[in-house]
Amino acid sequence: MRTPAEEFALLRETVDALRGSVESLRPDPAQQTAVEKLYEELKLYRDDFVATAEKPLLLDLLMLYDSFHWFHQSLVKQETSPEVIADGFQFLVDELLEVLYRRDVVPIESAEQYNRAQHKAMQIQPTTDETQDNRVARVLKRGFLRRDQVLRPEEVVLYRFKGGS
Repeated sequence: MRTPAEEFALLRETVDALRGSVESLRPDPAQQTAVEKLYEELKLYRDDFVATAEKPLLLDLLMLYDSFHWFHQSLVKQETSPEVIADGFQFLVDELLEVLYRRDVVPIESAEQYNRAQHKAMQIQPTTDETQDNRVARVLKRGFLRRDQVLRPEEVVLYRFKGGS
């Protein structure tokens, strides 16, 4: 059995060991400063990376803005015939498709047969022609792929065979 003095000495050693452990867990001010500086540098690199990555897209969008602005001015001045307006509008659509193409986004090829992976049926149109069952009646919204992955499915009206009378 230990004496109270021995118990006290053992307790003091334990407390000193714990104090040493706690002291070793305290962050070193120099280390803390270095870590904060690294975080600041990382944030600068990240922000610069995002700005660099966004710049080509933003420039393409500004080009598209210029085209829309030109088209709007042409309409306001009423200097164009309906054929020129139609051509100008088609030019805007083609320019937008070019911006998407530069980002590896392409329209889904039109298909007559419903494909669950690429189509989203928004409406059903009854048909009495059994050969039309599960075929696309019309496209409501064009679908797009990005690198062979569906970015947005094509929204379609789907024929559904209801039987003849």
